[in-house]
Amino acid sequence: MLTRRHIRIKVMQSLFAMKQKESQQLDVELRFLQKSMDQVMHLFAANLQLLVSLKKHAAFLAKASKSNEGVLQSLANALEKNKALRLLEVNQSLETLVGDYKLDFWYLDDEYVKIIFNDLLEQDFTEVYLALGQPNFKEDRNFILDAFKLIIAPNEKLHDYIEDKNISWVDDMPVVNTAIVSFIKKLKKIDDDMLCLPNLVKDQDDLDFAADLFRKTKLHEKAFLEIIDDKTPNWDRDRIAQLDILMIQMGICEFQKFPSIPVKVTINEYLELAKEYSTPKSNIFINGILDKISKELIDKGELNKIGRGLM
Repeated sequence: MLTRRHIRIKVMQSLFAMKQKESQQLDVELRFLQKSMDQVMHLFAANLQLLVSLKKHAAFLAKASKSNEGVLQSLANALEKNKALRLLEVNQSLETLVGDYKLDFWYLDDEYVKIIFNDLLEQDFTEVYLALGQPNFKEDRNFILDAFKLIIAPNEKLHDYIEDKNISWVDDMPVVNTAIVSFIKKLKKIDDDMLCLPNLVKDQDDLDFAADLFRKTKLHEKAFLEIIDDKTPNWDRDRIAQLDILMIQMGICEFQKFPSIPVKVTINEYLELAKEYSTPKSNIFINGILDKISKELIDKGELNKIGRGLM
C-alpha cells in the first residue's frame, strides 16, 4: 500500500517533470500524476505475472523432457503442480489487468523467467522443498514466498529491465515488493479465481491528498518562492538544487494549506526525501529553512493547525 511518503515522492517527481518541461498545463500534469500512481498497481500485476510465467515455463519443461529424473525435472514438475501458483494463474482480476495494460512482458522477454528458474535450481530452500515430495498448500505457498523474497525481489537484472520499461517503477519497487510478499502470505487453499487483488492506494483521502498537494504547490509557487528567497538572502537561487527548492515549496504548502498535518511530520518527511533524492547536505539545509519558516508562520498567526495537526 502506498504510504504518504511515497505519495509525496510521486508529487515531487510530477512537479519536477512539469518544471523541466516548462509546462503550464496543470490539468494535463495532474493526469500524469494520477497515471503514475495507477502504474504502481501495474508493476504489482507484472511481478505477479512473472510468477505465473515461471509456472508456465515449468509446465513446458515438464512436457518437453523425456525423463522424470534430475533436479531440473523435479523442480519443473513441482512448479507446474504448485497450488499457490495455480491460484495466480487462474485469477480473473490479474488476467484482466495484465491483458488491458499489456503487462505480460515475460512472454516475449522469457529469458528473465529462465534466469529465475535457473537460480532456483541452485538454492538450498529448493532442495528442501523438492524433498517434500507432495507438498501441501502451505508448503507450496512458502516456497513461492521464498522464491520471490530471495530470488526475484533482489535480482539486479530484473531491476534494470523494469527501469527500462518505466523509469518511475524504480522508486515503486520496494513498495510493490512488500505488497506482493503480504499478498502471497495471505493466499489460502480455499481462494478461487475471483480472489481480489489488493488496492495499493488506501482510500480516496490519499488520492485527494496527492492531487491537492500537487495543485496547491504549483498554484502558489510564486508566493512560496518569495518566502524561500526571504530566508536565503545570501543565496543565489540558481545555487540551490531544484529539488531542494521544490521540497521546501511542498513543505510550505503543507504548513499553510494542510491544517491536519503536524509541522514536525512535514519537516521529517522532507528531510527523509532529501536524504534519498538530493545532495548530501540538502537535509540539513531543508531542515533549517523549513524550521525558520514554520516558526515565522507561528509568530504571524498564519500556521492554523487543527486536530491531528496540533500534535
